[in-house]
Amino acid sequence: MDIVKVISEELEISEKRVDAAIKLLDEGCTVAFIARYRKEVTGALNDEELRNIEKKVIYYRNLEEKRQTVLKSMSEQGVLTPELEEQINNVRKLSELEDIYRPYKPKKKTRASIAIAKGLKPLADIMLKQEKVDDIYKKAEEFIDEEKGVKTAEDAIKGAEDIIAEAISDDPNYRKFIKDNINKRGFICSKEIAKDEKDTFAMYKEYKEKVSTIKNFRVLALNRGENLKCLKVYFEYDEDYILEWISKKAIFRNLYSEIMGEAILDGLKRLAYPSIENEIRSDLFEVAEDASIKIFEGNLRQLLMYPPLKNKIVMGFDPGFRTGCKIAVVNQNGDLYPDSIDVAYITASSEESVKKSADRLLFLLKKYKVEYIALGNGTASRESEAVLSKLISDNNLDVKLTIVNESGASVYSASPLGQEEYPNLPTEKRSAISLARRLQDPLAEYVKIDPKAVGVGQYQHDMDKSKLDFSLTRIVEECVNKVGVNVNTASASLLQYVSGISGSLAKNIIDYRAKNGRFVTREDLKKVSKMGPKAFEQCAGFLRISDGLNPLDNTGVHPESYELAKNLLAISGFRISDVNSKITQEAIKTKMDEGFYKKNIPNYSETVEDILNELIKPGHDAREDAEIVELDSKVKDIKDLQVGMILNGVVHNITAFGAFVDINVHQDGLVHISEISKNYIKDPSEVLTINQIVKVKVISVDVDHKKIGLSIKQVED
Repeated sequence: MDIVKVISEELEISEKRVDAAIKLLDEGCTVAFIARYRKEVTGALNDEELRNIEKKVIYYRNLEEKRQTVLKSMSEQGVLTPELEEQINNVRKLSELEDIYRPYKPKKKTRASIAIAKGLKPLADIMLKQEKVDDIYKKAEEFIDEEKGVKTAEDAIKGAEDIIAEAISDDPNYRKFIKDNINKRGFICSKEIAKDEKDTFAMYKEYKEKVSTIKNFRVLALNRGENLKCLKVYFEYDEDYILEWISKKAIFRNLYSEIMGEAILDGLKRLAYPSIENEIRSDLFEVAEDASIKIFEGNLRQLLMYPPLKNKIVMGFDPGFRTGCKIAVVNQNGDLYPDSIDVAYITASSEESVKKSADRLLFLLKKYKVEYIALGNGTASRESEAVLSKLISDNNLDVKLTIVNESGASVYSASPLGQEEYPNLPTEKRSAISLARRLQDPLAEYVKIDPKAVGVGQYQHDMDKSKLDFSLTRIVEECVNKVGVNVNTASASLLQYVSGISGSLAKNIIDYRAKNGRFVTREDLKKVSKMGPKAFEQCAGFLRISDGLNPLDNTGVHPESYELAKNLLAISGFRISDVNSKITQEAIKTKMDEGFYKKNIPNYSETVEDILNELIKPGHDAREDAEIVELDSKVKDIKDLQVGMILNGVVHNITAFGAFVDINVHQDGLVHISEISKNYIKDPSEVLTINQIVKVKVISVDVDHKKIGLSIKQVED
C-alpha cells in the first residue's frame, strides 16, 4: 500500500506535502517544529494537519505490519491464493483485514476444530459445496471411527454441522452482509438492571434507537452504564431476514437443506451474531471515542491558552468546611511567601473562629499587598465568597475575587512533583498554591497535572488510555510551543513539553541552571548534558531568554535564521541591538503593510514573514489579556435557584451534547445543545469556548438529583 497516496486522499492534502511531512517526522522532527520552522518544506501545514498525518502514519504502518503477518501465516498454511493476496493488499482497515483472515486464523479449541480433528471436514465440504450424493447419512457412515469418538452417522453429521456453522460465521461476505444490515436497519437498545446513587442512566432504562442515527455521546453513556452494571445493552434486528438471505446463498442447490439450515442457524446465533455485535459496538465506540477526544483536545487547548494574569500578587484560597480553607500567597513570579501558608475557618459555626480567621486573612491581604484572590469553585466556595466579599468591602480593599476551577488541584498536591516542590508542606496545603498559580499562568500550572484530570473532557476514564494520552500530550505540546517558554524560570514539567526536550533533558536543564546560573544566550543550551544537535535544533526556537545578550533569543526566531533576521533588520535600517525599540517595531510594521519586503526580497517566504512578525513583537505572548470572571452573589446554593432567573456563568466544560456552566451554586448547570443557539449548530464548540462568560436562564431545577437545566438562547427572548 502506498501510505503517502492513501493519506493524501483521506486528508485531502497533496502527496508532495504529505510525503515531506512524513520524511521530517521520520527524521525526528516534532510536529511543533515542523509547523513553525519548516513551512516551505510542507507547504505550511499547521499543527492539526501534521498531527492527523502523524496519526495516520502510525495506523497504516501498524496495518502494514499486520498485513505482512497475515500474508506470511496464510502462505505457510498453503491457503494464499492470488485472489486473496490481492484482496489483502487492497485492505485499508484493520477490521477488514481481520475479517479476511478469520477463516484461516489458527484458533483455539472449538467445536469445529474438534470435528476437523475427527476427520469430518470432507463430509462438511460436501454439504458446503453442495455436491450431490444419493444419501448423505449413508455417506456419513464412511466417517464412523469409534476411536475418534464418531460412533454413528448422526455423530458424523453433528460434527459436520459444527464445521459448517463455523464456516458460515467466518465467511467475510456473510459477515459483511450481517454487519451492514444491522448498521443500516438495526436498533441498539438498553434496559436498566440497577440504579446508581444519582440515577445517572434514567433516560436509558427503556431505550431504543437506530444504530445508524445514534449520537456519539449516547454510545459513550451506554458503555458507561454497562460497565457500571446499571444497564444491559443489546441489539434488535431482523434475524429471520438475515437467515433467509444467507440460507439462499449457502444452500444454492437446495441440497441437505435441513442439515444446512440447522448449521447456519447455529452458526449465526452461537458465533456470528455475538462477534459481529461486538464489532459494531467496538466500531461505534471508536467513532464516539475519536469524537470525544476531539472535543477534549479543543477544550484543553482553550484552557491552556487562557490568558495569564501577569505581574500580580495572588492569594490562592482552597475552600472547605470541616478541615478549613487552605490559604497561600504567591508573588508576581509565582514564588510562595512561606509565612502566608495558613488555614482559615471562615465557614465554621463558631463566631469567634470566623472572626479570628477573618482577622488573619485581612492581615495577610494587607501585608503582601494581594491584588487577586483565586477562589476554588469546590465545596464551601459560595460560603467563602460571602465572607471574602464582605471582608474586601468592609475594609475598602483593592482586591479582586475570581473563580478558579479546582479540577486536578488535589492530583497535583499528592503528586511526586508537588512533594518535590514543597516537601515540607502537608498534601492538603499545596492546593492553594496551585490555585493561585493557575490564575497567574494557567499553562505553566496545568502542565503539572495529567491532562485527563483537568475536568474538561467526557467519559475519559472509558477511553483507550494510550490513544487519549497521545492526543492530549500533543495538544499540550502545541500550546506550550506556541506560547514559548522562558528557559530561566520554567519548571521541568513545562520544559518537557517543549519540542525536542525529554523528561531527562528537562531535568538536565534545571540542574545546569542551578549549577551555572541563568542562561544568557541560546548557545549556552548546547552546554547542557545530552543536548545534542538534533535536540537543540528542535527546541531552541521555542525557548526564550529575556534580558540576555542577544535580543533575538527572546523571540520565536530560530537560531538557524539569525543571519536572515540580521539582513532583514539591515535593509530596514536597523541592527540587532534595536530589536526592542518601539521605533524599530513600528518601522518594520509600516514596511510590511506597504509591501516593502515582498517587493525587495526575491525569496520572500513564510519564514521571512514569521521573522518580521517576531521583530514587530519581540517576547510576545500568544495569549491575550485575561478577562476577569466576576462572581455573581444573587444565588449561593442550588436551593436558591428559581426557574426564569437570568445569571452570569462561566463555561467549564464542553461536550458533544452541550456545555456545563458554573453559576456559583456548587453544581454546574447543563446547557443542552438545543438551548445554546437559535441557529442550528452541530457542535457546542462552534459558538462556545472554555472559560467563556455567558448569560444563562434557569429552565429547570432538580434539587434532589442536583441537576440544573440552563439556556443561553432563551436569555434573548
